Amino acid sequence: MEEYRYLLDIAVILALTKSFSLFSRKVNMPPVVGALIAGIILGPVMLNVIEPSDTILSLAEIGVIVLMFQAGLETDIRELKRSGKAAMVIALCGVVVPLAVGAVISFMFEKNLMENIFVGVILTATSVSITVETLQDMGKLKGRVGTAILGAAIIDDILGIILLSVMTSIGKAGTVELTGVLMIIGKMALFFVISGAGGIFVYKFFRRMSTMKVNNEQVHRRRVPVLALAFCLFLAFLAELFGIADITGAYLAGIILCRIPETYYIHRKVECISYMLITPIFFASIGLKVEVAGMTQTMIIFTVLISIAAVLTKIIGCGIGAKVCKYSYKESLKIGAGMVCRGEVALIVAQKGIHVGLLREEMFAPMVIMVLVTTLLAPILLKLFFSEWFSGLTYRTGKR
Repeated sequence: MEEYRYLLDIAVILALTKSFSLFSRKVNMPPVVGALIAGIILGPVMLNVIEPSDTILSLAEIGVIVLMFQAGLETDIRELKRSGKAAMVIALCGVVVPLAVGAVISFMFEKNLMENIFVGVILTATSVSITVETLQDMGKLKGRVGTAILGAAIIDDILGIILLSVMTSIGKAGTVELTGVLMIIGKMALFFVISGAGGIFVYKFFRRMSTMKVNNEQVHRRRVPVLALAFCLFLAFLAELFGIADITGAYLAGIILCRIPETYYIHRKVECISYMLITPIFFASIGLKVEVAGMTQTMIIFTVLISIAAVLTKIIGCGIGAKVCKYSYKESLKIGAGMVCRGEVALIVAQKGIHVGLLREEMFAPMVIMVLVTTLLAPILLKLFFSEWFSGLTYRTGKR
């Protein structure tokens, strides 16, 4: 019977995440907050009744991929083109500031230079999956701010991959291998070239399907979401094959298909799978990974400082980048808040660091708690900065 335990685990996760999500709505909070709390309750911090099995982790990974695919489908290409330069500046500021501050805080507790820098690298990560869900729930994903957040997050992911590649190269060889770093950059460029060229063919194929009729009926329509999801998963796999996060491939797949006639139909059908199964499992899986047993007083202090830094450095760093690009104060704060969440990206980076010897195992718990804090705070901050009260406050102070 143990081999079928995952069925019970999934049933409990779905029931509890949806119950807490409904409660979150009752108290005027994004549903994702309730789903995350449900994961914490079920995990080792409280009840410890569910362990994240391979099945749950795989479904959670598909959940975040599909979520980013939906975000790509909702992306306004024209707005993304207009905010391209701004997204680059925002991403650069959102990497440099957390990297520097994270390294300094780590240096206060441990004099290992490589570990200090790697802690900073972990803080540079951005996971916009929860931000996407929150913005979708508020109806704010499309437009100037939402597009800037998504564009900056994609560039942030690429910069993070480069930093991670450099650090792991140091961890394995003891020196920075320039040829290895250049090879990584070359692989990423090749991925975007191949994806772009293939994307043109896929786009034309789906456009062609939109005009195909049999006996004057569009009988192909039910196949379109299936083929679109298959394309999303393939591009996510291809991204991982080239050393890039799978969510980048999924988001790119959504962008390629965002202007075909069937975009809304694809989004509506994919959303059914996402809402009913894989997205709740993804959010719950974050809470299931949290463990606080065995933490010393020093580690607790470090955890508090690094969590505060994780929130402030993204708001300040990305906010400064946005202000430089002529966004208003209000928009800059929204963009900064949208980049706060670290999510699974930071966890993956931390695990990689432990594997190559750049991060001690006892540092993983503070990193997980930092991820949890930023994950919980991101939707709360977005809700606050998009509220009418905040708009009225910024209007009265003259900082629009």
